[in-house]
Amino acid sequence: MVGIYVGSTAGYSGKNMVVMGLGLRLQKEGLKVGYIKPVGAMPKEIDGQMWDEDAYFVQKILGASEPPEMLTPVLVTHDFRINAFSSESEPPDFIDTIKNAYESISRDRDVTIVAGSGGMYSGKYCNTDGIRVVKELGLRAVIIDRYSKELNYDYLLILRETLGENLLGVIINDIPPNFMDETQTLIAPFLERRGIKVLGVIPKDPLMGAIKVADLAERLGGKVIASHHKADRIVESFLIGTMQVENFMTHFRKHKNSAIIVGGDRSDVQLVALEGDSPCLVLTGNLYPNDIILTRSEVLEIPIIVVREDTYSVAKKMEALLMRHKLRDEIKIRQGAQLVSANIDFEYLKRDLGLS
Repeated sequence: MVGIYVGSTAGYSGKNMVVMGLGLRLQKEGLKVGYIKPVGAMPKEIDGQMWDEDAYFVQKILGASEPPEMLTPVLVTHDFRINAFSSESEPPDFIDTIKNAYESISRDRDVTIVAGSGGMYSGKYCNTDGIRVVKELGLRAVIIDRYSKELNYDYLLILRETLGENLLGVIINDIPPNFMDETQTLIAPFLERRGIKVLGVIPKDPLMGAIKVADLAERLGGKVIASHHKADRIVESFLIGTMQVENFMTHFRKHKNSAIIVGGDRSDVQLVALEGDSPCLVLTGNLYPNDIILTRSEVLEIPIIVVREDTYSVAKKMEALLMRHKLRDEIKIRQGAQLVSANIDFEYLKRDLGLS
């Protein structure tokens, strides 16, 4: 049986996007694809059963129907962590449970995609880290390194030494335009010379980090107070409206689809943002806008969110949200699958795995 482990150098690197992109592409080419996430860290009760939320969602996209205990044999609940950290003896060895689930799902499948959780060393405390899963199950690992101010070249080199022939290759994800040339002409060739196959370089796509206004309000602990019917508008980035209006206008024109985070008492900046067709305003300090702003919001159909926290705190939350927002919308799933299909060397992958 052929097994591909999709792991990453850190959490929130695009594993679900790559798993779905690989699975859908291989299915399109006529292959029977299995899917398993051995260790789940996002427990959620769905229809009376405990699932890993990501695994439940990805399985539906790939058209599979495994029971939760097979799909995610190790589910890291709060009680699981307490037992693991408080036990004075060695933690139970879950690898046989994982192996049995993997073998069952892989039966009659051409290829099985095994999804990692967190980074490759996540789960070391209970002996379920990605390194061990890859080696024990005899998988070929595809490692994702997502650009976040820099790439984790050292981590990739260590994984090459640690995984050896189990490392199939790496995918460099979310590369901004100003770093693409350096990635393709300097970093990728360097990794190749060190024995690390670069399977693909995926460019940054603003849509993949976007979030709906309604979801944004919920995640920020705020509420939409105007133009509720437009709460499905998409936010791709944000600007902080603390500067003078003239300077703000200059920055605003360069950033489309940006939510504006601004104090509830800054009606001058609020009005500029509304007239400039911002997807939404986020007013901080639990301060409500005046009637003029509310009227313009309704006329221009631009939602306003009011939150309790200060502008700095909200901006930090927004930054984390846009980095870590999950793929749940159909348009983002299609876009992610397209990004993977267009930028990954599938012919090399299939040839190396013996799937050609």
